[in-house]
Amino acid sequence: MKCRYKLNALDCANCAKKIEEALNKEDSINKAVVNFAKLTIVVDTDNKDAKKLVQDIVKRVDSDVKVMDESETNKNNIKFDIIRLLLGIIFFILSMIIHIPLIHQILIILAYIVLLFRVIKKAFLMLIRSFTIDENLLVTISCVGAYFTNNIHEGLMVITLYEIGKILEGIAVNNSRKSISDLMDIKPEYANLESNNKIIKVSPEEVNINDIIVVKKGEKIPLDGIVIEGESKLDNKALTGESRLTFVSKNSEVLSGSINMDNVLRIKVLKEYENSTVSQILSLVENATDKKAKTENFVSKAAKIYTPIILLLAILIIIILPLFPSISIHDAIYRALVFLVVSCPCAIAISVPLSYFSGIGASSKNGILIKGSNFLEASSSLKEIIFDKTGTITTGDDLNYQLEILDKEYKKDEIINYYVSGEALSNHPIAKNILNIFNDIKPKKVNDFKEISGKGITFNIKKDNIKIGSSKYCEGDTNDNGIYLNVNNKNIAKLIINDGIKKEAKETIASLKNLGINVKMFTGDSKDIALDIASKVGIDDVSYELLPKDKYELLESEIEKYNGAVAFVGDGINDAPALRIARVGISMGSIGSASAIEASDIVIMNDNLDSLLTLFKISKKTNKIIKQNLIFAIGIKVLVLILSGLGLATMWEAVFADTGVTLLTILNTTRILKNKK
Repeated sequence: MKCRYKLNALDCANCAKKIEEALNKEDSINKAVVNFAKLTIVVDTDNKDAKKLVQDIVKRVDSDVKVMDESETNKNNIKFDIIRLLLGIIFFILSMIIHIPLIHQILIILAYIVLLFRVIKKAFLMLIRSFTIDENLLVTISCVGAYFTNNIHEGLMVITLYEIGKILEGIAVNNSRKSISDLMDIKPEYANLESNNKIIKVSPEEVNINDIIVVKKGEKIPLDGIVIEGESKLDNKALTGESRLTFVSKNSEVLSGSINMDNVLRIKVLKEYENSTVSQILSLVENATDKKAKTENFVSKAAKIYTPIILLLAILIIIILPLFPSISIHDAIYRALVFLVVSCPCAIAISVPLSYFSGIGASSKNGILIKGSNFLEASSSLKEIIFDKTGTITTGDDLNYQLEILDKEYKKDEIINYYVSGEALSNHPIAKNILNIFNDIKPKKVNDFKEISGKGITFNIKKDNIKIGSSKYCEGDTNDNGIYLNVNNKNIAKLIINDGIKKEAKETIASLKNLGINVKMFTGDSKDIALDIASKVGIDDVSYELLPKDKYELLESEIEKYNGAVAFVGDGINDAPALRIARVGISMGSIGSASAIEASDIVIMNDNLDSLLTLFKISKKTNKIIKQNLIFAIGIKVLVLILSGLGLATMWEAVFADTGVTLLTILNTTRILKNKK
């Protein structure tokens, strides 16, 4: 079973990685994922006392971190750290003012104790509990070493600036966490349930299918349902990223997470909360960091060996430098201490995962749901995008149609009823089109309904055996784009729906080409229709009359051709096989569709193709900022490390290369959250 907990007082990304590693080494834990950006931990284990097990392991890594249930509130330790810092600074200043030897020495020792207490405690516990060397030990060695090499005030300045940096770092990270949480603040807190002619406030989890709920002006719709009374306008921005309000009235389907902006609505619940749109979105985003990007995994592995190597190099500096006549042992030790201060990998350990999570959060704000940082990373390096047609490039909801009756023994109303009765049980976009066109027709009772993917449907009404689908499926002798109706092995009608092209399709495809991305279209439609649509939107390479199996096989060859850098964009219903094998499977125009979320790696919650451009913009910006952070952090550290070895850098430069660089990379990362469409 999966257990989810909160983590309190976790202020170090490197520690978060060590906690995750320690948990995954435990035999009774199948998998553990620590999310530093959201201070959460998810553990898959059969252990009955999972929380105690997790807490014991966490304590071995960081004694200050507390494991809490999701309902508990995180406590902010920054105030205590600020008070401790101010007290240490007061002792430091007094030691510089008071020159009475004994009092002067006592004040210095008190300043060291107050300022170094947290760092020494963490270093000691980490060393004895998990035999791990981390930044706390390096800072401890540096400051204590500075004291004993008679660089007392410089040692105090190092720990003071280090603590100031850690506090500012904590504030910056917390602000980033808040920004990301605000983006996904779509969970409804309660539902107004009608019960015995009364309205009572209950948790959305307590509401059942077919219950009636009331949503007042300004409230979030807590569960997916259908309006049975009232009309209003809904704000779907949290779901789709679109600021335009949506009008709903009786019989309109509404999604959880939408905000009622006008009149009172009575809604019949269609899904329990755990299967609702808002629950699926929150679950998807919560678990997005489980799938880590290559860069993130590389940083995690590098961080394990980085600190021990630095410690070894510091020892070599102490041993080798005194061999030169101009360098004393005292000077060599000082250079080694500076070397140690620089070595903390926090700037890299924090900025990389925080950048990916910020990118996922910014995408969510624009109605783009990404299942993992690996898919966000891959989106920036795509070489080809293959589009499905219906519901992707075309709207799939144009109400213009032509009905041709092939057997005059059947009346128009009877034929339409056959179409509606069968398509009412299908989820295909064309089925929805037919139901939209003939929305005033009441379907008949259907038996033995079957849907053959990519071909059509078959069912019985009384004694009649009916097929609806392509000419080939209905055993016709033509090859056109008609939707045929076959009753008892005889084609009696043909329906043609004019599938309108999305208004932004041509411009979006032109923009993709300008980005150097090759664009193709795979469709099951006939040659004439496929080529006509493709020419209108600017796609030159088209494959038509394809079954789902054909799309899969063609996509495999494209993936091999472009070394995997291929995305497939489909409706999330019939394109599941293709969506799964593409490096990035993107579902379009399937708002609230469970099959879309399940089958694809990225879900576009609105029906707009230009959201793809927003996705690529955020992806490229995220990767660009990660590269900036890595180059800046590594570059500064290497520079100061070299200067410290040459004796040209002091503790001041070392502290900037550690906490200063960390703070700057975090602030740079927050620029991702300011992304605009």
